Amino acid sequence: MQARLLRFGLLAALLAGIALAVIYREQFDAAALEAWVREAGPAGPVLFMLIYAMATVFFLPGSVLTLAGGALFGPVWGTLINLTGATLGAALAFLVARYLAADWVQRKTGGRLRQLKEGVEQEGWRFVAFVRLVPLFPFNLLNYALGLTRIRFTEYVIASWLFMLPGAIAYTYVGYVGREALAGEEGLIRKILLALALLAVVGFLPRLVAILRRGPMLTVPELRRRLEAGEDVLVLDVRSAEDFGGEQGHIPGAVNIPLEVLPAQLDELADRLEKPVAIVCRTDRRSARAAQILARQGFRDVHVVRQGMTDWNAQGYPLAGGRTG
Repeated sequence: MQARLLRFGLLAALLAGIALAVIYREQFDAAALEAWVREAGPAGPVLFMLIYAMATVFFLPGSVLTLAGGALFGPVWGTLINLTGATLGAALAFLVARYLAADWVQRKTGGRLRQLKEGVEQEGWRFVAFVRLVPLFPFNLLNYALGLTRIRFTEYVIASWLFMLPGAIAYTYVGYVGREALAGEEGLIRKILLALALLAVVGFLPRLVAILRRGPMLTVPELRRRLEAGEDVLVLDVRSAEDFGGEQGHIPGAVNIPLEVLPAQLDELADRLEKPVAIVCRTDRRSARAAQILARQGFRDVHVVRQGMTDWNAQGYPLAGGRTG
């Protein structure tokens, strides 16, 4: 009973904090934040980190804080202070979600949602690293969502700190350059170009991660060997439904989800996050696009089948019925 009351009190405080943050959101700006921090004197960096942490918990925009941190503390100290505040807030949100609802979610989750949750838990810190580098979901919401899984807290915190670092460096430096621009400091063009370069690197990270998460291409004979050996490989045919049932036929047991609708139907593959997926098309051009989509969504073992159904037919391998998605 006491634990239930404590949970209720914590939930009420959280909801009240979020409501107040929404109501007074307009008053939360860089100028006010700078005034608070400067008035705090030597304790300013600590105050800033605490504000950043609370803002993360209560769904206030982190971009304003990150830019302000760069302007207030410079590119080096600003990065460390921003990153520490963001990690502290992410850790608090994670713990709040785990304390409030993780057990309930564990009992109630079923079906594909449970498979998705278990896939995330099996990948552990690697999944945290992926979503920190590739912002698939809003940062503040993601912290709570990960708290509902069984990912280890220490892995979550360390992976968050390390893999939020590239973004923290880039956006803190942008805040620093903004202050320099207002002050009319020398060497501004060079600093602006460096800021743009950092933003470009951060913008390229999702594509780089997607490339790294794709496995090597599979030849048709290798795919055939793995299927005959009984390996748990999903053959995903991304041709249209007409082509899937057309003259080229399809591989026995293949799942057909056309490339055009693949992003909207990824939930059908939720149980394959950690398992190998071999993507087949007429050749391999569209397959490569499908592989990028899956890799960006966290699928860990994705392979493009070289020359797809064209080579499967050329090899004279059997064709049989599949199922469409």
